[in-house]
Amino acid sequence: MVRRALQGLPGIIGGTPLIELKQIAPEFRSRVLVKMERFNPGGSIKDRTALSMLLGAIEAGELDPERSVVIESSSGNLGVGLAQICRYFGLRFICVIDAKTTSRNLELLRAYRAEVELVTEPDADSGEYLPARLRRVRELVAATPHAYWPNQYANPNNPRAHQQTMREIHLALDGRIDYLFASVGTFGTMRGCAEYIREHRLNTRIIGVDAIGSVIFDQPPAPRLLPGHGASIRPPLTDTSLVDEVIHVSDLDSVVGCRKLVQREAILAGGSSGAVTAAFLGYRDRIPDGSNCVLIYPDGGDRYLDTIYHDGWVLEKFGDISGLWQETAHQPAPVAG
Repeated sequence: MVRRALQGLPGIIGGTPLIELKQIAPEFRSRVLVKMERFNPGGSIKDRTALSMLLGAIEAGELDPERSVVIESSSGNLGVGLAQICRYFGLRFICVIDAKTTSRNLELLRAYRAEVELVTEPDADSGEYLPARLRRVRELVAATPHAYWPNQYANPNNPRAHQQTMREIHLALDGRIDYLFASVGTFGTMRGCAEYIREHRLNTRIIGVDAIGSVIFDQPPAPRLLPGHGASIRPPLTDTSLVDEVIHVSDLDSVVGCRKLVQREAILAGGSSGAVTAAFLGYRDRIPDGSNCVLIYPDGGDRYLDTIYHDGWVLEKFGDISGLWQETAHQPAPVAG
């Protein structure tokens, strides 16, 4: 079969592979499938979000490619997604990041000629970077003529993008998705997938994966090491009624989940993917034999080589945990959603 040529960068966003894992839990008597979002051109699921928000704004007349300036807050991946699409459309882009942004994401932003605003001090009241980043975005928007803030935390085109993510999974499995595990940050991926599941009346149990220290599900705030997983401010897109259960995962369990994926499946995955893996492993004994379990992996591990996959960094943050991805790590307990 001869396939038609795709139309530029937007044509290669989405359509990511669904891969069955065979070795992460060899004794498990159900299928474990992962949606590998690292195969988007910008390397993460945030490419879908970025494209949906910018195209939606252009179509609504809110964004003029001839003169608008896109300004957004990002812990890294959305910034890269927006940077490549802004470069494609010839838009000026200012990305507000913080000290947790990985060096690889910073290099990618600069390669796409994004203008980077680095927030070096966390919010004085909460000790978190997100409030400080958002404050800087508002200042820049107020001071910049023709500024457009996509606001990934409240933009309905964020979850709309992930209805397509869920549609791809639905079609690949002929409608049989018994369990869906997905991490939460802006709540865009979770909301879009859950809304698709409800609209199509799929018999899918939705498991949200959040970080310990994240406030999304009304847990007490606490410091978190890994960017993009959980949030220090509850996003306006949040609707906890869409989630059947939530599992809170520590930074340690996320790192162990990533290391297990490399050892057992040769998959280099990002921190949120490690968290989803840890949540699944802690939950798997509750899953009936013969089920289809889908895990969404938001990005790859190549942007975490100086943290999650750096033995010195892991030793400094957690001590010697080298046996945990060879033995059974502490598994997080489910928390009612």
